Amino acid sequence: MNFANLSTSTILLGSIASAAALVYFPYLVMAIARFQVGYDIGAPRAAFDKLPDYAKRATWAHQNSWEAFILYSAAALMAYTTHQDSAVVVNSAIGFTAARLFYSIFYIINFPIGRSLMFGVGSVAIYTLMSMSIMSTMS
Repeated sequence: MNFANLSTSTILLGSIASAAALVYFPYLVMAIARFQVGYDIGAPRAAFDKLPDYAKRATWAHQNSWEAFILYSAAALMAYTTHQDSAVVVNSAIGFTAARLFYSIFYIINFPIGRSLMFGVGSVAIYTLMSMSIMSTMS
């Protein structure tokens, strides 16, 4: 996609929506595995021990995705409300979204170094947006 034609505000808001959708990517992987091992609607958490390892990792990726989404949405909204408009902001928004996609993939396939690297990229994106927003209000 050509992001050059989109405003920074559109990219920020779109990245929040994309990050929200990505929270459920690992959940879908886990849900498929739950039905394969026999899902008991009366005790949904009891099936966890029966899940294959990749599905357990998908569950953990889903939980971590919520945690990251909370921080990212705050950072992106800070950048949005302080009218940040730079290539750094755009790259941070796109970078976070891409990093979270690969984070979940690397977690599910059990590639810890890749997962850790993507966690780091996402964290840098969050703190870049927050820092730029705070600094812009200090002048």
